[in-house]
Amino acid sequence: MSNSELIKTVMEKAEKWLSPAYDEQTRAEVKALMEAEDKTPLIEAFYKDLEFGTGGLRGIMGVGSNRMNIYTVGAATQGLANYLKDTFKDLPQISVCVGHDVRNNSRRFAELAADIFSANGIKVYLFDDCRPTPEISYGIRHLGCQSGVVVTASHNPKEYNGYKAYWSDGAQMIAPHDVKTIEYVNAITSVDQIKFTPNKELIEIIGSKIDDEYLTDVKKLSLSPEAIERHKDMKIVYTPIHGTGMMLIYDSLNRWGFKNVIHVPEQDVKSGDFPTVDSPNPENASAMAMAIAKAREVGADVVVASDPDADRIGLVVRDKKGEYQLVNGNQIVMIFLYYLITRNVELGRLNGTEYCVKTIVTTESIKRIADANNITCFDCYTGFKWIADVMRNHEQTARYLGGGEESYGFLAEDFVRDKDAVSAISLMCEIAAWAADRGQNLYEMLIDIYAQYGFSRERGISVVRPGKSGAEEIVAMMKNFRENPPATLAGSPVTAVKDYLDLNCRNLKTGQVEKLDFPTTSNVLQFFTERGDKVSIRPSGTEPKIKFYIEVREDMPSKEAYEETVAKAEEHIDAILADLNK
Repeated sequence: MSNSELIKTVMEKAEKWLSPAYDEQTRAEVKALMEAEDKTPLIEAFYKDLEFGTGGLRGIMGVGSNRMNIYTVGAATQGLANYLKDTFKDLPQISVCVGHDVRNNSRRFAELAADIFSANGIKVYLFDDCRPTPEISYGIRHLGCQSGVVVTASHNPKEYNGYKAYWSDGAQMIAPHDVKTIEYVNAITSVDQIKFTPNKELIEIIGSKIDDEYLTDVKKLSLSPEAIERHKDMKIVYTPIHGTGMMLIYDSLNRWGFKNVIHVPEQDVKSGDFPTVDSPNPENASAMAMAIAKAREVGADVVVASDPDADRIGLVVRDKKGEYQLVNGNQIVMIFLYYLITRNVELGRLNGTEYCVKTIVTTESIKRIADANNITCFDCYTGFKWIADVMRNHEQTARYLGGGEESYGFLAEDFVRDKDAVSAISLMCEIAAWAADRGQNLYEMLIDIYAQYGFSRERGISVVRPGKSGAEEIVAMMKNFRENPPATLAGSPVTAVKDYLDLNCRNLKTGQVEKLDFPTTSNVLQFFTERGDKVSIRPSGTEPKIKFYIEVREDMPSKEAYEETVAKAEEHIDAILADLNK
């Protein structure tokens, strides 16, 4: 399509948003876009519809069919309401749980969703204020709801917001419910189909009571209360990075017995503008800078953080020189599962049915730890809905120990079905106390794990390609990697390629092809080398980027050689990225 044709198409589409069905402010903003000399913002706002995908909605806020606003959120909610009414038509009362994070417009979108659900005769449990995403998952299960919605864009920049839809088990939807919901949402083609007038009698505001019940259940995860008692004055710096973690995590740490939790006051300010950071993502060193500065000031033992909707955990530990070092998401999951397995062994709690879960792009070190302790380790796709799917399939026959992914998410409990920074931060601080009982800090404990189970190093990079042209470029990049896979990476031959789009694993040495046992296909490629390295490539499902995950193996001759081995591994990763032209 030529540029002039594209402009004509988006102008026609935008014209419909000038009708009286849309509010006055929306009409004025659309008109301004149409009249502007630069038509790029208009194109970006209208060149497509913001898709209700398998994870719900996520996009930049603003007017237009490709933006997060009351009309795109309204259509999503009406479509979901229609699907619930058809699926649960025999129930006397369908119910949903609705929550939101601190982002600009999050409360507005949550209240809008509550109004539309109630207008459709659906009972709504609406939280009185922002709450961590995992508590909404808990609420769905705890209140016996058929579905739920969280308005959040997780750790995305402040311009974004999102809408995540959950099913009755408290997990984000997978097939068939995600596909069917998408069909119902796509059937909403006019604003007139959306029921905006609420039935206030069907909206119940909830808050402190469910907070208490949730935190009571989280406290039951503790495996080392005696260690906490001995180290209750351990200096812990925690920051919610302006997000919902401030609602519950301070309380949770206190309930677990920690008495010296140090705030970062500037980041205790609840704000969708995230004024102290460029991006509220605890993966990034810049987002952790103020917490690390506070840790240096007070001599803290450990630094923990949560993202805006408090489902991801950030972790900083002290190295041998006393410097504060960020721990990556793979290492965080590894520490959790090492601890949970080790403590269950020590406490004699294993019954032979235990399992853990990791995603396919998460470090293989976790599988080595699990295998060595006769614990089954399941692989699944990226995203906690897939970890929840494994849990769903085994909840009657096996015992869940924990699951996580490299993107800083972990879940230690089975009464929530999404990653949970409330329980994760509480548990990580317990692990720090347990390590202290053994004369170690978390950094030394991490080195011990590598010494026992083998060293690996991981790095993830994201190549951002926004807009229509960016989406096309990402498609072209994936096509090129499929058609022209690398022959070698960092000098080591590529021996196998796993393509989850056709569920085939191709052995490049023998030519043999094996089928991958996964519930559906996914746009992910993996390359494995002769020396044991793994490269995973996938487009993000929620952001305009393509992601590369590199994992390399190195020999670590001794604990003392850890930092030297890390440096060697980083050079190895650099060589792989050079071969990938990244």
